Amino acid sequence: MADESGTRGGAVEPGAFFQRLDPDMCVVTAVAGGERAGCLVGFASQCSIQPLRFAVWLSKVNHTYRVARAAQYLAVHLLTRDQRGLAELFGGETGDGTDKFVGLDWREEHGGAIVLQDAAAWFVGSILHRTDGGDHVGFVLDPVQWGEGRGGPLLRLSDAVTIDAGHPVD
Repeated sequence: MADESGTRGGAVEPGAFFQRLDPDMCVVTAVAGGERAGCLVGFASQCSIQPLRFAVWLSKVNHTYRVARAAQYLAVHLLTRDQRGLAELFGGETGDGTDKFVGLDWREEHGGAIVLQDAAAWFVGSILHRTDGGDHVGFVLDPVQWGEGRGGPLLRLSDAVTIDAGHPVD
């Protein structure tokens, strides 16, 4: 039974625990079947040291997820805090009706992956596994190409929490 502090037997309730996290946000881009897509992602992390692996989680209601299901590669981009406009574009607009790449500086890299030129850092990863996690699907990536761009403090969840999602999870 939880006490008045929201703990059970000295442990923090899951909701309170997750509210304390403030992960880096990233933009994930995907290309497949002549379509390109991208979205702002808050669920992403290195998931193995040897071999090096990284996982990104895409919402099942998101256009980027639908494109990524058929993709072989995904590109993962870190943004700086002063790139809030870019975060709002990829997090607040839906690719169902908007081409988010119009007017942006981007280039094709390994496997045709789209890399945003203004990113603080980026990598292209080959998709090794997809795993269902509920309302999101995890894509485990093997980094095959990477680069660095602009400097500055990285955009974190606390910087992006006020962006209204283009596709809210029900």
